[in-house]
Amino acid sequence: MNTTKTTECSIVASVFNEHEGIEAFYKELSATMETLQISYEILFVNDGSRDNSLELLKAIAENDAHVKVVDFSRNYGHEAAMIAGIDHSAGNFVICMDSDLQHPPVSIPQIKEKMDEGYDVVTMVRKKREDASVFQEFRSRTFYKILNKMSDVTLDENASDFFAISKRVVAILQTDYRERTRFLRGIIQTVGFKKTSIEYVAQKRFAGKSNYSFFKLLKLSLAAISSFSKLPLQIGVVTGLFFMFASVLLLIYSLVMWILNTPISGYTTLVVALCAFAGIQLFVMGIIGIYISYIFDEIKGRPIYLVNTVISKSTENEEK
Repeated sequence: MNTTKTTECSIVASVFNEHEGIEAFYKELSATMETLQISYEILFVNDGSRDNSLELLKAIAENDAHVKVVDFSRNYGHEAAMIAGIDHSAGNFVICMDSDLQHPPVSIPQIKEKMDEGYDVVTMVRKKREDASVFQEFRSRTFYKILNKMSDVTLDENASDFFAISKRVVAILQTDYRERTRFLRGIIQTVGFKKTSIEYVAQKRFAGKSNYSFFKLLKLSLAAISSFSKLPLQIGVVTGLFFMFASVLLLIYSLVMWILNTPISGYTTLVVALCAFAGIQLFVMGIIGIYISYIFDEIKGRPIYLVNTVISKSTENEEK
């Protein structure tokens, strides 16, 4: 007789230098989960934190059988942390969220209702971010508008890394979509199946500062665009056609001036044309280089992440 208890919900939370707020997040998340009266597990993925986040997570796991800590061998990034949590999950559905309390645990009952209704994907769409500047809000909206214009699929605007997926979507992510460069919040929206969205207000960070620098956000944006669009690669073709058309017009103009025996002052025109052509050429080569670098990462086939250890109350008891 199989007496294994089924886990209904797995919560995946990535952690990178979050020691100031991790306990507050755990307490609020646990309180919310207890109100649901379902079997659950909390998977903290320590993404190579350099503060004492791991020590705090170990203490939490030692006292709560619901908690499991997946400790990376080094920092692999937020996307890899989410994949690792999904890989180690056992729930009938999985919720991914950040551990800085900007993804409010109080929204989880709404998510569960949607999962109970049979949805396979629930995206959490940020309606407002309380600590965001006007520029940050504009940047976020612009990013999704550009991505949707360039992509063959339409993604929910302002969708975040706060989402839920069913067990069959988890199984797909565990075996397929294993690319090294990924945009997970976009990938889950392209697998098909029954999908819905819930709006939420992103609270201010409980403590600390965001670990996403401008360059990290730029890298994520490039990964998202390259994952869902080939349009940047077609810029070279469009640019080439434009310059070819411009050169024909310039040729016609030169012939007319020659027939009229009118001298052409072409030094400035020549310099500007050469600089413009060189700049466009280098820009297109850069785009091609970005795609080639992503191909290079895939060909190498290196692991998305490496786990140092998995910590839970059960493993602690086994060691003792």
